[in-house]
Amino acid sequence: MVNFSLEGKVALVTGASYGIGYALASAYANAGATIVFNDINQELVDKGIAAYKADGITAKGYVCDVTNEGQVNTMVAQIEAEVGVIDILVNNAGIIKRMPMHEMSAAEFRQVIDIDLNGPFIVAKAVIPGMLKKGAGKIINICSMMSELGRETVSAYAAAKGGLKMLTKNIASEYGEFNIQCNGIGPGYIATPQTAPLRETQADGSRHPFDSFIIAKTPAARWGTPEDLAGPAVFLASEASNFVNGHILYVDGGILAYIGKQPK
Repeated sequence: MVNFSLEGKVALVTGASYGIGYALASAYANAGATIVFNDINQELVDKGIAAYKADGITAKGYVCDVTNEGQVNTMVAQIEAEVGVIDILVNNAGIIKRMPMHEMSAAEFRQVIDIDLNGPFIVAKAVIPGMLKKGAGKIINICSMMSELGRETVSAYAAAKGGLKMLTKNIASEYGEFNIQCNGIGPGYIATPQTAPLRETQADGSRHPFDSFIIAKTPAARWGTPEDLAGPAVFLASEASNFVNGHILYVDGGILAYIGKQPK
């Protein structure tokens, strides 16, 4: 029998006070997991805890900067003492800075790399010893279509997410023999509050130009929803995926498979 249950599992989802991280953590809770999460400040952690509570989910939140190795190690030790050894890690915390590459400072580039690539390395490094002792573990990195494609104004983000794809493959290569699976999820364009301005109807009743662009590039002809990511995330966190390792699962409505429509 295929086992998608997460009963008895402890899942750490970074940056999961809202958005995609919140949706994934909620899906794990509904599959039976105990949820722990972090965010960069107490205000966001409190906001997340309140949102989970409103949805009937008990979640424990921690203030932690994923780029600070000392803070991460302290958080993981606290989770292990207060909740249990982490069975599932989702490296979700991330940022994007949109600007032409020639206008981006080296400091801005480094900040994106630090959060989106160094952060997952630091958190994974902290949880792997517990997984090794337990003899099992699931690490899921939130990659991106920019792990495969370039696009104007996202040079740092694409570099980080491309690196995260290869970090995923290397963790799988290094720890697969210890029953630790590391895979990635690459979301397509997801309808969240953060992307809402890109989907607003224009004054003349037409679609936003970016909205039209995404619809035309997506065989599914729609934006994704956070719920579209829930099934793949539960699969990769469950025993159903025990022989899936080093794989990036793109949940993009088919964008990466599609050359696009011929102009009329």
